[in-house]
Amino acid sequence: MVEVSSAVVPALERAGLEVRADAGTRAMYASDASLYRIPPLAVVRPRDADDVAATLAVARETGVPVTSRGAGTSVAGNAVGRGIVLDFSRHMGRVLSVDPESRTAVVEPGAVHAVLQRAAAPHGIRFGPDPSTHPRCTIGGMIGNNACGSRSLAYGRTSDNVAGLELLTAAGHSLSTGYDEGGMPCAAGADDVLAGVRAVMSRHLSTARTEFDRFGRQVSGYAAHHLLPERFDLTQALVGSEGTLGVITRATVKLVVDASVRVVVVLGFADIVAAGRAAPSVVAHGPTSCEGLDSRLIDVLRVRRGPDAIPPLPRGRAWLFVEFAGDDLGEVTERARRLAAEGIADDSVVVEDPIVQARLWRIREDGAGLAGRAPSGKPAWPGWEDAAVPPARLGEYLAAFDELVGSYGMTSAPFGHFGDGCMHVRLDLPLDRPDGTRIMRDFLTESARLVGGFGGSLSGEHGDGRARSELLPHMYSADALAMFGGIKHAFDPDNLLNPGVLVDPDPFDADVRPAAHFPVLDLAMAYPHDHGNLAQAVHRCTGVGKCRADNSAAGGVMCPSYLATREEQDSTRGRARVLQDVVRGDLPWSHPSVHDAMDLCLSCKGCASDCPTGIDMATYKSEVLHQTYRGRVRPRSHYSLGRLPLWARLGGRVPAVANRMLTLPFVGPAALWLAGVDRRRSIPAFARRPFRRTFTPATSDLKPVVLFADSFTDAFSPEVAEAMVRVLRDAGYEPRLPSGSVCCGLTLITTGQLDSARSILRRTVSALAADAREGVPIVGIEPSCTAVLRSDVHELLPGDEDAALVASQVRTLAELLAETPGWTAPDLTGTTVIAQPHCHHHAVLGWKTDADLIAGTGAEVRTLAGCCGLAGNFGVEIGHYDVSLAVAGQNLLPALDAGPDAVVLADGFSCRTQVADLRDRPSLHLAQLLDRSRRD
Repeated sequence: MVEVSSAVVPALERAGLEVRADAGTRAMYASDASLYRIPPLAVVRPRDADDVAATLAVARETGVPVTSRGAGTSVAGNAVGRGIVLDFSRHMGRVLSVDPESRTAVVEPGAVHAVLQRAAAPHGIRFGPDPSTHPRCTIGGMIGNNACGSRSLAYGRTSDNVAGLELLTAAGHSLSTGYDEGGMPCAAGADDVLAGVRAVMSRHLSTARTEFDRFGRQVSGYAAHHLLPERFDLTQALVGSEGTLGVITRATVKLVVDASVRVVVVLGFADIVAAGRAAPSVVAHGPTSCEGLDSRLIDVLRVRRGPDAIPPLPRGRAWLFVEFAGDDLGEVTERARRLAAEGIADDSVVVEDPIVQARLWRIREDGAGLAGRAPSGKPAWPGWEDAAVPPARLGEYLAAFDELVGSYGMTSAPFGHFGDGCMHVRLDLPLDRPDGTRIMRDFLTESARLVGGFGGSLSGEHGDGRARSELLPHMYSADALAMFGGIKHAFDPDNLLNPGVLVDPDPFDADVRPAAHFPVLDLAMAYPHDHGNLAQAVHRCTGVGKCRADNSAAGGVMCPSYLATREEQDSTRGRARVLQDVVRGDLPWSHPSVHDAMDLCLSCKGCASDCPTGIDMATYKSEVLHQTYRGRVRPRSHYSLGRLPLWARLGGRVPAVANRMLTLPFVGPAALWLAGVDRRRSIPAFARRPFRRTFTPATSDLKPVVLFADSFTDAFSPEVAEAMVRVLRDAGYEPRLPSGSVCCGLTLITTGQLDSARSILRRTVSALAADAREGVPIVGIEPSCTAVLRSDVHELLPGDEDAALVASQVRTLAELLAETPGWTAPDLTGTTVIAQPHCHHHAVLGWKTDADLIAGTGAEVRTLAGCCGLAGNFGVEIGHYDVSLAVAGQNLLPALDAGPDAVVLADGFSCRTQVADLRDRPSLHLAQLLDRSRRD
């Protein structure tokens, strides 16, 4: 096997394929969104069907298996394998055509669901199935699992929405499926395969007719009922086969007319069992969707993101989100109100506002990620996240399942497609215990028996994968399993395609990613949300892949580097997977693959708020840099940009000399090179008079407030601090500066100089503690520095009472003004504002208070999502300029170009620098915008 394995990569390279086999890639593709970790031998990123054929030829030559992969969002382990992984998402993701007359589209398997929807939307049509991962999941992956989504009551499963497939068998034969002009199923190519399948079915007719198609969400196993001789619909039969029968290279999908009006009814119930029992009565009203959520899931969201993250819900501890759709607003609204008035629920709310509806659906879409933290506070895992039962028995099943979970001492937060009888859930399986996988085996086996007893399906849309294939005997007879084996052998006699899944399955408790023994690490950060355990922190990443989506529509930031490069290693998930190998001890901190993965992380902290599981890659990157360079020579930018506050203080003593030196021929470029700064970047000029030297405290009866004048503001933008002083005094406060020179240590944190950062932050806390004990607010100017005092202080000074007290007193300007009775914002009616929230402001401090305050001025405001691209030291470092520019091009630059006369609002020094560098435009801090003297 070693000889065969070593021959794979050279053979793939000789075939002219784009192949990756480095340690980082193998770590990234070892997992999908499931429990499992199986490093592949190589990853191939095919550019077309010929590349797929060439890959299969190498697989046959070497005897190495092949696993197809889309976005890698499979929660059952369908997209990991020990041989070659075919990643279709990199190149084969095109929507090839959209035909509004026939309502069909032709796509490549890596086409992202949301991209297809955008291509079809101008014609008023859409692809019907819409899984919660729709911003990043691929059509090929949906076909592999027979995905359904929230609106399957109206649009059915993926199998109901596919009009034809083109695929290659393991032997390399082409096979096309579809329907003739009369609507009858047809297929062409691979005649021997089709003859073999027909022969298998002739031996199992009774089983195929009686054990399948019993209810809508029976997705487990092969869809053998479509292979009966009276229908033999190969298109529908191949959907849901999880890449075990063929490799899809193109698909023709059906599209549906998109409703113009949607109204949501939220029904409140005493508990999730009552919600499940009510679902069939709700479905009788003909909704497009009937989704269930438990309060245990809502509570996780409330803890993670605060009460403002949740729109008002009706009374209850469980809810059904019910959607009605149509083209007549009055008729749709009447249907919704009729359901609300029927008395099915304890309480109800009819939601007509599309913005509020979107917020509700966002909760549901983030369900899998939010459920990654169990009600117990422990990590929660997939594995039994997709069971379905006949809808009439859902309430009964939910009650029995809750009892089973409790008997194992575990907790859960159920949600799912209740109108279809499908329940999703994550469980706090004790995988950190030595006997964790044994408990997992016992529990899942009992769960399979339970579902089998209800006449249900182990999978309702995610597929069986590695998580449930071994459990199929609890649902199907021995004859059905033999039929599956025959179908598999007819298509893939050498078992090259996704082996270990569905037929001859691998044990479901083998290769469990978080069940490994993790060595104890000497860490610099505290990881308070994970009990000091970095292994637990990086395994928060469930792999749902929200970091691979454009989250700007929801006002998000994550993940700017992935959106710029479209490389898995530049996603939050890719980085987390590499770090999982670090904490396992398989990769050292200093390994090139680790630093390649971390290199383009902007430390924006967007993932800390936008990732449903709360991954904080900025903190993990700081740890990596700390561990790698502790006691060693560092990159030169760490000594320059990482210690910028020091150089700023020195330059501030002789600003004219410093500015002149940096403009001299050869001196400036040489200084940039020595500092590790890209020569295309400008150097901010030192202010003639730093703020701290010019500030004069006043004696007054105004309420005291501590003004945290950070190094950036002090040295480069004192006019911002001066505006802050005027606004604070106008609001009834008298600002004062901390005693002595203070710094938050931000640049040291982002460059991983954590011992120095801790020392500086400890001195700063000591300087602020007395005021904090007196209840004096501490208001920050620079968002990133303010965020350090609010959040990072807990990572670097855990258990320090003064640090916790200081953090509790830290305010943004908007927060302080919102707490100030009687303060009113200036009238900015007629002013157009483009607001670029700093990433740390968005992720750590929260932008809503600022948004509400600015809205109160009467200004017309466009608030941008995403990162500006500079992100502190990131965008100025050599090697990062092009990515920084690409990130800015996602949202910031288009908005600036579209609003040349607008006022640009950017609290962050880096954001203002990026705007000046790339568009030569001025921008204002919130204090400057609110400064009444600016308009006098």
